[in-house]
Amino acid sequence: MPQGSSQRPHRVVLVVDENSNPFEMSCAIEIFGLRRPELGRTLYDFALCAAGPRTRMRDGFFTLTEVAGLEAAEEADTLIVPNRPDTDTPRSPRVLDAVRRAHARGARLLGFCSGAFTMAEAGLLDGRRAACHWMWAESFRTRFPQVRLEPDVLFVDDGDILTASGSASALDLGLHVVRRDHGAEIANAVSRRLVFAAHRDGGQRQFVERPVPEVPDESLGPLLAWAQERLGEPLTVADLAARAAVSPATLHRRFRAQLGTTPLAWLTGERVALACRLIERGEERLDVVAARSGLGTAANLRARVRRETGLSPSAYRRRFGPAAGEAVMA
Repeated sequence: MPQGSSQRPHRVVLVVDENSNPFEMSCAIEIFGLRRPELGRTLYDFALCAAGPRTRMRDGFFTLTEVAGLEAAEEADTLIVPNRPDTDTPRSPRVLDAVRRAHARGARLLGFCSGAFTMAEAGLLDGRRAACHWMWAESFRTRFPQVRLEPDVLFVDDGDILTASGSASALDLGLHVVRRDHGAEIANAVSRRLVFAAHRDGGQRQFVERPVPEVPDESLGPLLAWAQERLGEPLTVADLAARAAVSPATLHRRFRAQLGTTPLAWLTGERVALACRLIERGEERLDVVAARSGLGTAANLRARVRRETGLSPSAYRRRFGPAAGEAVMA
């Protein structure tokens, strides 16, 4: 479970600054701010805050009023820093101070799209990994050469500081945080409500230049549904291509165009997600989990789960298994 008070859920606070993007704010509200009656529990305590009583959003689309002041940031377990398209404009000193104080007392920091500029300007990213939108990559490197920018990924999880590369990847990072805090089962439930993939392995390189596809774009939905029902079987990329009645090369292009990943990476990700769900539901025999999820051996299961979640299967079970859930509900 995320770190929080025993009296309340983990508190997420989003700082809204002048000229902030409303889309990323909406993504944060959708993931962290909504009540989840279908889950029978509240995942997060969410709030917005700003430096002043009136905050003009990007391009004057609207003005945000009647939100908490920056003092709300002092209570955040996770602080989402401002993201602004005017990356060359210095951030408010008060906002930067609030971000620095949150980091100093151990809060987790999230940055969406240009949010990495805010954290770098606050001096918190030197020597650390970060992501930002590909359009601003060169500008970011020039201004902050000590930051290890990773321009081709959707997001970077560097422990207590996490950054997403673009607007839509705010959803990718948000779901990753839910998965890290609450496990794969809950993250999948949130993603289903969003009608958004729970996990995309692809990076943002695909969005820099988009060639015209050589074949008509056709939905992968039926193929994905068919494969998800057979994850425990020895499916290969060739099997997927045969089912779709296309060549493996054509299938690869369609996966890249529609999902931003390869067929093999998607298949592996789905198998790891299934393995995590089986562990969460109480299956303790690793060989059974490996077989039912299609990962083959317990050794491969251990390696894949650790790579995806940062936890061994036993540690994952302690954190997200049935006993953990009973402790939370007690």
